[in-house]
Amino acid sequence: MIGKLDYYRIFNVVSKNKSFSKAAEELFMTQSAVSQAIMKLEKELTIPLFHRTPKGAVLTDEGQVLYEYVQSALGILHAGEEKLLEFKHLTTGQLRIGVGDTISRYFLLPYLEMFHLKYPGIRLTVLNGTTSEIRNFIRAGEADVGVCNLPIQDEQLQVHPCKQIHDIFVCGEKYKNLTKKPVPLSLLMKMPLIFLGNKANSRNYVEEYLKEQGYQLTPEFELGSHDLLLQFAQINLGIACVTKEFAMEYLEKGLLYELPLQQPLPERSIGICHLKSVPLSRAAKKFSELIHPTIAYE
Repeated sequence: MIGKLDYYRIFNVVSKNKSFSKAAEELFMTQSAVSQAIMKLEKELTIPLFHRTPKGAVLTDEGQVLYEYVQSALGILHAGEEKLLEFKHLTTGQLRIGVGDTISRYFLLPYLEMFHLKYPGIRLTVLNGTTSEIRNFIRAGEADVGVCNLPIQDEQLQVHPCKQIHDIFVCGEKYKNLTKKPVPLSLLMKMPLIFLGNKANSRNYVEEYLKEQGYQLTPEFELGSHDLLLQFAQINLGIACVTKEFAMEYLEKGLLYELPLQQPLPERSIGICHLKSVPLSRAAKKFSELIHPTIAYE
């Protein structure tokens, strides 16, 4: 079939033009080459496809039946080629992104807007979850890329850090006096602390650091969202461990105050991750490059 595809293309053009010479002109071939191609096709099918007349080439009854199928088949092939071009130029397709609520709200939204404006034909699907859940989405093939808190230890994933962030402790008016001078970790650990639940990667990162310093973390409150951390601290229920870059609105308005630490927590990153073993789609590559311009896949 593959070997006869060119014959069918020539057959289609001859049928439309009802002329070997006109078909040759359209195909930029010699009339002899067109005639030979049709003869080879007729020989392989063991059926005459044209009546050769002084006025041109007229389809036989069998040729007419074949012409209808060839037109349909070539039309489908053309549609397939057009669809591939749409994917190539990102006028159609899908992009599935795994991301947590906090990173989505405070970091990812502008990039989602830019990507949608640039490639409106790409359907975006956002899967919310913790870093661990996002990692599972990617490994299960449910998400193309993930944007999550680092570090991640997973040999199956390729990780690209894209934004440095800082974990800090904040408080409301009740504990404002603690902001006057750097606070030692020994004093901080005696305060009522507010943390995310222990499934959160950011919580685990800080907890591991405190453990290295010789402190066992026992929060007063364990909450399910970063926004709740900010709100609990604002109403003086304790001192919350938050991401500074995602708490700027509260800090700039004076709703919360950052506690300076004698030993500031080490910075960490937000990163883009995807499976090493599966090539990224063109849409996923462009999205990743938008967030992290130094990534160059092509």
